[in-house]
Amino acid sequence: KVDFPARWEGVLTQQVGTVTSISESGCFVLTAGQVQEKELIRLEIDFPDVGAVCFWSEVVDEAYEIGFAVRFTSASDEDMAILQSIIKNHLS
Repeated sequence: KVDFPARWEGVLTQQVGTVTSISESGCFVLTAGQVQEKELIRLEIDFPDVGAVCFWSEVVDEAYEIGFAVRFTSASDEDMAILQSIIKNHLS
């Protein structure tokens, strides 16, 4: 369980949310915004002591009015290294 503020942008909307679980392959975003499965999302996660990190992500599951799960599809090497460090240092 984590609590990272996030901003995301999909085909139809731009919203804020909270990342409540995360791994190296994806995360769950708690948000009221609507998405469709397989939609490409630009996701910006604010990590403590690091700042915003950006991931291109594909929606793999959607829970109406609750949030959605994404699989990370693209990020810079630097952003992936930050994610790996966050997971190693804060979540293990």
